[in-house]
Order: sequence, then C-alpha cells, then structure tokens
Amino acid sequence: MTEAATPRPLVQADDLAKTFDVSAPWLNRVLERKPRQLLHAVDGVSFSIRKGQTLALVGESGCGKSTVARLLVGLYRPSRGRFSFDGQDAHATYRSAEGRQLRRRIQMIFQDPYASLNPRWRVEAIVAEPLLEHGLITHAAQRRERVAELLQSVGLGAQDMAKYPHQFSGGQRQRISIARALATHPEFLVCDEPTSALDVSVQAQVLNIMKDLQRQQGLTYLFISHNLAVVRHVSDQVGVMYLGRLVELADKHELFGRPRHPYTRMLLDAIPKMHDTGRARTPVQGEVPNPLAPPGGCAFNPRCPHANDRCRSERPALQEIGGIRVACHAVEEGRI
Repeated sequence: MTEAATPRPLVQADDLAKTFDVSAPWLNRVLERKPRQLLHAVDGVSFSIRKGQTLALVGESGCGKSTVARLLVGLYRPSRGRFSFDGQDAHATYRSAEGRQLRRRIQMIFQDPYASLNPRWRVEAIVAEPLLEHGLITHAAQRRERVAELLQSVGLGAQDMAKYPHQFSGGQRQRISIARALATHPEFLVCDEPTSALDVSVQAQVLNIMKDLQRQQGLTYLFISHNLAVVRHVSDQVGVMYLGRLVELADKHELFGRPRHPYTRMLLDAIPKMHDTGRARTPVQGEVPNPLAPPGGCAFNPRCPHANDRCRSERPALQEIGGIRVACHAVEEGRI
C-alpha cells in the first residue's frame, strides 16, 4: 500500500511529555539548601493508533502508563509534545469552544469500579450523566430508554437502573462504567487497567464485552495494563514503557513471538508457561530506579545483562529496526 493510500491514524501522539514539580516548599528549600525536584513522569512518548485498532501500553508500576492516559483525555496538559485526534490538535481543542464536542468523542474507563461510581446515585443517574452533561437527550422517557439500551449492551438489564452501585459485584460495576463511557457514542476509549481489580474469570467476561463492542461500533482503544496475558488477548499493537519512555513498540504477534528489548524479554520470561512446567522461571531482575534520580544513559542499564559503557552514557532513541521500533543500543549494534 502506498503512503498516499494509507489511512491517517485516528490517534497520534508526538513526543508527549509531562513533568511534575515535586519540590519541597520554597522556604524549606532555602533553609535546607535543596534544589527543585522535577519528576519526568512521561518523557517523549510517540505512537499512533488506526481507527478500530487497540494499542496496549505495558510496564511496571510507576512507568507513566496512567499519566499517558490522563494526557490523552485532557486531565493533564502536556509539558511538551502534541496529541492529535482525527487530524486536530486535541489539547488546543480542549481549551476552545469545540472542546465539549471533542470530549464526547474521547471517553475514559477508570481502573477501580468501586471508586469511579458515585455511591449515592442510582445506576440510571450514573449512566445518564453524560447524556445530560452534553445535552444529547433532554426528554426523560427517551433518556431512560437510552440508559436501558446501554446497560443491555454490556450484559445488564433495564431493571438494574433502580439499583445503587453497592448492590453489584466488581465486574458488574465495571460494566456500568463501560455503559457510561459509551453513552456519548465515543470513537476512542482510553482504558486505564479496567480489569486489574477483578477476578480472573470476571476479567475474561469484561474483556470479551469490550472486544464485542469494538467490533460492533468500530471503537478505537488505548488499553493500559500490567498483565501481559490480558494484553495478548485484546491488543493489535503493544508498547512497552520504562521510566516514562517507550522502549519497544511492535505488532502484538511480533512482540510476543520475537521480543527485542532486554526489558521486554525479561517481562515475557517471567510469565508462567504451561508447557514449561518444572523449568525454573527467570525472575524479574532488580528494581525500578528512583524516577527522581534516574540513571544516566539508558534508564534500564543497571538491570540489563547486555549493558556496556555506551549504554551507561548515551540514552538510546526509539528507532525502527527490523520492522519494529526499539530503543536499545545492544539491538542496534547486533549484540542481542
């Protein structure tokens, strides 16, 4: 397919970065002679997602996955970089008169279904809130009908509208969250670990509902998770993050079949495999460095068995090597 015939990605992130000032109060810094402290939660992340596709971001806790999610839905403003949605600058649009219309097209499913639903509201009010907020359906009877349709689309019933969140299990609460996110007919859903608080059997049910909805409505997902088994089930592309940066970005089959970056290999090697019963698993080596004082060069070098002097002094750029994007000097030089 020629470049001219290639469809434009629906979602495009270019060099996105978010820095938080976590310094002590000014007077404390003066008295104790301490400098300002900056936390680079996201440091130059770039990716694209085509319409109807799913990009999964994986990595250990604290690597910046959830910060990326909040940047895309406008909860944070980027310190650097640009996020384009359907060809327009999303963060500029969020601050303009058209911001409300864009927010209808981009919705978010949060991690904890126990915290993301108002316990004082009935399910009908929870799911109908976006319809009222965006002025989509003003007639009460039509709104009830729409809420019933949304609940049925996620495997619940119209009779559940009169109940409160505490009357549901965790998986059912997450279904209510999905129904609320779908109320505005969005095109792009940002899913921040939507199944991590659920039992394994319930996770599968929720993931299957999300896959069915994607096929039926042509939804585009950014799916954030630390569970590689879940990622393998839902994604088309996978991005591996480490200390705020993407270290590998590849097609799902390529990444799981032939991982390149040492960190990706370490994560995959730690997964139990049924046919390897009795073989000692390789534990995840070392700990994530302090993000306030990251190591020089490649951030992964203290834990990497392939690190050399170049890795300790020069930070690798994310570049295309053999059809995937990877940030690793050892891969670039053919040492792996």
